[in-house]
Amino acid sequence: MNLSRRRHASSHVETSSMNDIMFFLMLFFLIVSTMVNPNVIKLLLPNAKSSKQVMKQPITVSINAAGEYFVNKKPVTATTLEPELRALLPASTTPENQPTVVLRVDSGLNVQKLVDVLEIGNRLKMKMVMATQAQR
Repeated sequence: MNLSRRRHASSHVETSSMNDIMFFLMLFFLIVSTMVNPNVIKLLLPNAKSSKQVMKQPITVSINAAGEYFVNKKPVTATTLEPELRALLPASTTPENQPTVVLRVDSGLNVQKLVDVLEIGNRLKMKMVMATQAQR
């Protein structure tokens, strides 16, 4: 009597569809990862539309330790500072030709005088930059 089975059970798993599934998962993660924006500093970089570059001369406002005001090395008083700066403004102020004011203030000066000059610049819509000395 022959009791052996003629059919042998196969323990084979079909994996041909796994290739398709893995491909679609990889494609999905590639597309999603390009859409994710990491924490990046967003900058609006300037465009160069012409080959000619115009260098603007900044307006210099200096205040010495005695509290005397100077606009481009010309002495002015605290009351005439705003009209002097207004006279240096161009006729039409756009962001491209907005004047830059460099503040040169003595380190021992009262902070209120600096704040007063900053308020004048804010009223006139001027960019204010404070000049400092590099440490040695």
